[in-house]
Amino acid sequence: MRDAAGMAVTELAAAIASGELSAVEVTRATLARIAARDGVTHAYLHVDSEGALQAAAQVDRARAQGEKLGVLAGVPIGIKDCMCTRGLPTTCASKILEGYVPPYDAHVVERVRAAGGVIVGKLNMDEFAMGSSNENSAYGTARNPWDSARTPGGSSGGAAAATAEGLAGATLGSDTGGSVRQPASYCGVTAIKPTYGRVSRYGLIAFASSLDQVGPIARNVRDAARMLGVIAGHDPRDATSVTRPVDDYEAECGKDVRGLRVGVVKGATDRGCDPAVVEAFARTQKQLTALGCELVEVELPHQEHALAVYYIIAPAEASSNLARFDGMRYGLRVNGDDLRDTYARTRGAGFGPEVKRRIMLGTYALSAGYYDAFYLKAQKVRTLIKRDFTQAFSRCDVLITPTAPTAAFKFGEKSGDPMSMYMQDIFTLPPSLAGIPAVSVPCGLSPDGLPIGLQICAPELEEKRLVRIGHAFETAIAWNHRPPRFS
Repeated sequence: MRDAAGMAVTELAAAIASGELSAVEVTRATLARIAARDGVTHAYLHVDSEGALQAAAQVDRARAQGEKLGVLAGVPIGIKDCMCTRGLPTTCASKILEGYVPPYDAHVVERVRAAGGVIVGKLNMDEFAMGSSNENSAYGTARNPWDSARTPGGSSGGAAAATAEGLAGATLGSDTGGSVRQPASYCGVTAIKPTYGRVSRYGLIAFASSLDQVGPIARNVRDAARMLGVIAGHDPRDATSVTRPVDDYEAECGKDVRGLRVGVVKGATDRGCDPAVVEAFARTQKQLTALGCELVEVELPHQEHALAVYYIIAPAEASSNLARFDGMRYGLRVNGDDLRDTYARTRGAGFGPEVKRRIMLGTYALSAGYYDAFYLKAQKVRTLIKRDFTQAFSRCDVLITPTAPTAAFKFGEKSGDPMSMYMQDIFTLPPSLAGIPAVSVPCGLSPDGLPIGLQICAPELEEKRLVRIGHAFETAIAWNHRPPRFS
């Protein structure tokens, strides 16, 4: 059998549909690869071998009977552990949800199943998606396949690591302030954060409801485009879900990018970027020019406030959303002397340090006497950040920045300094606050042989622009690098 781990999602689906490969063969090979390699990578928190093989067998039966197969038929897919999966544990990598098994699927999981995707398991993450390194998981850290001493990024670290090492054909992560894009940058894969509302949040356990989005992580742009086409679309169960028809994102692959205006954010690499990132970003601009794109300098004057704004708004929403985890209905319960004491004991034992930190920050920002000074002011600056992007896009079709200021850092390097950790998201936070789509694609390697990512942003609901230019760039640089342990 061909090595399924090295095949693209589109190739796998075609080989299974033609009968060249069977879905069961591919699933068994993936499960064997997980068994052999995930002891080091720890990308998975739960592997559903039985369910995956049953789903794969169903695909093979459908093909044998001449039924039309979905676009993901037989492809092994991993799901970040903050998305509800019927009959499978969903813990958000937190002790407070240990053993919780939802009775329903998230909307995106429904879509993957309907497209024939074979869900092989649930992926490691920072607890409740709060973190940039996967060091906040209550069940142990996922590790970067390029160097196991380094972080895979966060919070979708397990999803990016699994994709990079071939432990799934593709994965679904969630992105609140950069949580699919930054891990993709660190692990040398591609990730798309859609426009806010383009993908339903039904069944996604909430961190910050005005920011959370589900996004695909894949080993190339075409695969990510196919995944996005599967999960995008209106869902009446999500009041923020947009009704606009879904574009054919995959059809944008291979289209000409000559004449596209690419905005280069003024001073983009002045904010603590490693020299290797600065150099890779400069090479990227030359490559885009060679492709026929027109580079235009643009300004985002309020971008420097994005970090402060995010760490008021997101914790405030988290303090409200996480109030439901009290030990009364599901998950962990630590009994106390009375109801209040039970709440305190349960939440004290169930939440990790970073989650507690953000709940306290958010509660403070929303408290009497501080709401106007912090939360309300942050929302006003958020409006200015969104306005900056609108003005920038009047001069360009897309705009670019590095995805992260550094390549993957070593475990423990930043965990003692929350501000240093938060700074890893300085480029991904502004598009999240503005609600616009963005993609991270690999653009080079550091002197240590670690991947570096390029972030491309587009106006609302213009994901097809990201796919077009991302695919053209990926093709031009012939990106085919894999982690040392890949083969």
